[in-house]
Amino acid sequence: MLENHKYAVVDIETTGHSSANGDRIIQLAIVFIENNKITGSFNTFVNPQKQIPLFIQDLTNIKEEDVKDAPRFEEIAPKVLEMLQDHIFVAHNTNFDLTFLQQELKRVGLPKLVCKSIDTVEFAKLMFPNIYSYKLQDIANELHIELESAHRADDDAKATAYLLLKCFDQLQTLPMKTIELLHKRSFQLKSNLALIFFEVLTMKRKMYDSKDYLEYRGIPLQYERDEPLPTQSELVYPSSFDEKKQLFQQGSLKLEERTGQFELMDRIHLALSESREIVCEAETGIGKTLGYLIPAAIYGIEQGKPIIISTYTTHLIDQLINEEIPKLHDILNINLRVAKLKGINHYIDLYRFWEHLQQDDESYDETFTIMQILVWLTMTEEGDLSELNVSGGGLLFVDKIRRTSEKMINDVKGIDFYERALLRSKDCDILVTNHSMIIADKDREVKLLENGCATIIDEAHQMIHASISRKERIFSYTNWKYILGQFGTLDTDHLLYKLSLINVSLSVRLRIEKLFVNVVESFDLAMSHIISSIQSFPHKSKSTKRTNTMEELELDKSYFIKVAKNLQTFIYSTKPYVGSSKKNLLDPQLIVIVNEWEYWLRELEIKVSEWDEIFLQHGEEEAKWLELDNRSVPGSLTIIKRPLDYQEDIKEAMAPLRDSGGIIWTSGTLTVPSNKYFITSQLGLSSSVPIHQFKVESNFYNGAELLIIEDMPDIQQVSQSDYIESVAEAIVQTVLVTGGRCFVLFTSQDMLRKTVELIQETNLLEDYMLFAQGITTGSRMRLLKSFQRFSKSVLFGTNSFWEGVDVPGEALSVVIMVRLPFSSPDDPLFKKRAELMSRNGLNPFSSYSLPEAVLRFRQGFGRLIRSSADKGVFIVLDRRIETKSYGADFLQAIPNIPVKKVSLENIVLELENWYTN
Repeated sequence: MLENHKYAVVDIETTGHSSANGDRIIQLAIVFIENNKITGSFNTFVNPQKQIPLFIQDLTNIKEEDVKDAPRFEEIAPKVLEMLQDHIFVAHNTNFDLTFLQQELKRVGLPKLVCKSIDTVEFAKLMFPNIYSYKLQDIANELHIELESAHRADDDAKATAYLLLKCFDQLQTLPMKTIELLHKRSFQLKSNLALIFFEVLTMKRKMYDSKDYLEYRGIPLQYERDEPLPTQSELVYPSSFDEKKQLFQQGSLKLEERTGQFELMDRIHLALSESREIVCEAETGIGKTLGYLIPAAIYGIEQGKPIIISTYTTHLIDQLINEEIPKLHDILNINLRVAKLKGINHYIDLYRFWEHLQQDDESYDETFTIMQILVWLTMTEEGDLSELNVSGGGLLFVDKIRRTSEKMINDVKGIDFYERALLRSKDCDILVTNHSMIIADKDREVKLLENGCATIIDEAHQMIHASISRKERIFSYTNWKYILGQFGTLDTDHLLYKLSLINVSLSVRLRIEKLFVNVVESFDLAMSHIISSIQSFPHKSKSTKRTNTMEELELDKSYFIKVAKNLQTFIYSTKPYVGSSKKNLLDPQLIVIVNEWEYWLRELEIKVSEWDEIFLQHGEEEAKWLELDNRSVPGSLTIIKRPLDYQEDIKEAMAPLRDSGGIIWTSGTLTVPSNKYFITSQLGLSSSVPIHQFKVESNFYNGAELLIIEDMPDIQQVSQSDYIESVAEAIVQTVLVTGGRCFVLFTSQDMLRKTVELIQETNLLEDYMLFAQGITTGSRMRLLKSFQRFSKSVLFGTNSFWEGVDVPGEALSVVIMVRLPFSSPDDPLFKKRAELMSRNGLNPFSSYSLPEAVLRFRQGFGRLIRSSADKGVFIVLDRRIETKSYGADFLQAIPNIPVKKVSLENIVLELENWYTN
């Protein structure tokens, strides 16, 4: 395979990112590949003739002593250049390795390396489009490639070489038609993969394509594999302690016995058998997931109907299916039929995707995403677009090919992924779904979740957020401008211009353009009215960010009525011309233009509905507010409408599930000491639904300690800058003693940002990697993965970051809580909620603000100790925990661990004692 080429796989480690700024190579490694085999290697340390930054030493494990006697780059450069001649240059991010190497060759007076190149990041994204991360360490782990020491050039180059070979192997397994479609678009790629695709395609044409695939209009698809049927053995619930112990010892896992987990199993088994509804709060360490899976699976098989299990996020669904249910198979020695069902817009619309394949004028992002999807379709059995790892413009393209309607093109029936998912959901033992799907099911004519025998709601408290999110509406200025920008004018290469291509007459085009101009002008006037109203409103804070409720601004409604009318006129005047032109078109590319028009008109119709809800409707049980950053006007303008009446929504959604069988609500945090029903009442549950609490053994938290810094300044008595200085000092001292592995929890994004900026300015933690929510780019999971990768690291986040974060073992040793996690009294949602509660005779602080903060406090503490082997210290910088009467509520909410009061001056000594012991 690919015998015609020789490859040089290169990796370099450097003192920094820029040769031009004086950074230098400290290690260079090359692995040579020929005839699909590794044929040799070259590796050397390089003396950079400058100090290696400490964080680079931590990252690479390359110390000053490793390079002090190594050759300088100019001494090895001629040999390196000679070795790389006549090879295809390969690196995991050629943009860095090849660019840096070229700059260094130029610096020492050598000619530029002339070569073709392959970037294994680009190649791997195409061949493995569903891997969660393309960092070398992550993808090596996923593909079982040995990588002994990440960020050492020799090990990285070797791992990259094996990754290249894996990509070659994967490419050869693809159907010939898929490779033809890839090759057609490969000339737009950033590296020279077109020649690889051509060679494999040439080889494929001479061979028999042995693997059969389904096809949709020439697009190969993966066959749906048959689910294994359950083994025909009788399952009996293990009633006694010894029977459970024996069950956990059979199979390959040999799981430890946990008394709390066994009690949880019994409680759930009884509730399911009696078709009752219960709430189970299971502390971290109980083994909650297996605790409900075992009795649920046994009950479901007895009943011959699916058990419905709902959780909150896609990540948790995947964790359940890929990690926890295989343990269940092992313990019970049975293969269960497991189905996954999400909302229709999670699934690919094959017809729309085929339409886009007919076009050839895509941007790089669209081209690349289309190529990823072509490969993914030969792998996926579910067609769930969330399996794909795409970014940038690729996300916009993916939104265009989502299923949005229950209606299907005739030739998709039997192949459509959503249709397949529905069929599997009706014939399975366990149906895994999400909270949003349960909430949405109440509005469907044909219910999708009515065939179960019982329901488990995991992460039950998140059902509240699922209900809120479903009814929440968000106006984004940039999003609206993006959608309006798709239409352009008759003179630009956008939708209005393309009307001429589908035979719409000039007079009609001019009339449609005039209607669209009316939309844009009225929209711009409405935005100007909002901005001027905000800027004329008194703003006391020094922050550039402003938040105002809609009621405060007293906006003139006529501006918004005019926009709505103009939008409706434009949509309903344009639709008939677009629709009628489709009937006479035969050219697929022209049909795509019509479908693109129909897509963006549908998007506008959705926007009209949102506009109406945000600007023209008003309800008592909702909060509406505007957010604006003065540094970016009007681009930063956002308006949020959030409901407060979600209980009835949840009740209505759960009613048919209650009729079907038992309901188990479960989570790690569902109660607070002062209000046992704080969460369950928000879920719309009656106080007659019993709440059972399951606690771990007392020695589970032996490695934990809580420190209260007793001389922190009172934020009410000092300036914010003085308070932030004290916070930064406490963080720096803690990190320097513990060596990192620290989470810092804020209640305010503004305070988080200012604290991080101050720490960076002082350079006191310059040897540590600082990752901050809202500052460091990347998703929550990516920040967490980056944090775990470095021992000398600190992660800064707000309340929203911490729920569900799981960092067991030495990856985390300290949690610092800067402020007790109360909602800000200026938060528009809290203000509206407090107003409604006061009107109903309730005390907003004791009825909502305090229990909400205590629950968050519990969740923050829960990030620290995730297993009995963990050791960690929880530091509270907010003195209110000891000076206010309600401080006891927070301490009572966490396990009984040592609590010590220390001064800022003595925190180092206390931490050193804790750390060494």
